[in-house]
Amino acid sequence: MEIINYNYVENYLLAQQAKGIYWFVPDELCKAFQASPNAIKKTLQRLHAKKKVVRIRREFYVIIPPEYSATGILPASLYIHALMKFLKRDYYVGLYSAAALHGASHQQPQDFCVVTKKPFLRNIRNKKVVIHFAIKKEWDSKDVIEKKSDTGYIKVSSPELTALDVVYFQDNVGGLNRVATILDELAEEINSEKLTETAGRYGQIATVQRLGYFLEEVLQHKDKTEPLYNWLKKQVDYPVFLKAGKKIKRMNTNNRWKVIKNFSPESDL
Repeated sequence: MEIINYNYVENYLLAQQAKGIYWFVPDELCKAFQASPNAIKKTLQRLHAKKKVVRIRREFYVIIPPEYSATGILPASLYIHALMKFLKRDYYVGLYSAAALHGASHQQPQDFCVVTKKPFLRNIRNKKVVIHFAIKKEWDSKDVIEKKSDTGYIKVSSPELTALDVVYFQDNVGGLNRVATILDELAEEINSEKLTETAGRYGQIATVQRLGYFLEEVLQHKDKTEPLYNWLKKQVDYPVFLKAGKKIKRMNTNNRWKVIKNFSPESDL
């Protein structure tokens, strides 16, 4: 029976941590120790039992350093770039996770949100990790920024793209009250000129209308909306419901964004 020295593998992983690398695939260990997949599998089972490693998806593992032993998992921001590269998918950290990275202090959920393109990607959900994948047809790289992390960098939606996305994916973030809270915190980071530029690339007029309504009518951040409204006046727009998919009998917009108030959102702030 082939036996791999457990300590040798653990020392190898410690050496990887020292380089700022907190992830690996079993094939890497097979080559490093000239061992069979079965022998490495048994070693990883021991390491997992001792809370030294966690499997995230398929053959992608993360190393758990001592400072994270209590939670038993690394923050997703430390390995998400490597994971998406492993999955061969373009991505950016978005929605409430992006808002948290931009300083929205209330947006610290246990789960993590990543935006990617088709084909659909199954969410990652186990005892230690919850990663939600939201799907978009496309986005402009100008609206995605790189933020430094302790392990390199990650792609994150700009504050302006984040604002549009939380309105577009309103159900994914937990409904319109949650949208209002996120936008209320994010407003300080939103640049009105950049918001207009991002809206022009977004391709969803109804989302722009809803965002303008949120910022101006619900949250009283009119200083962020004037350039956006001047841009919107030049577009072809129609009345839209604030809560997508919910219908009411009266079609009274009563605001310049042509948004029909069929829900009364409130920020938690």
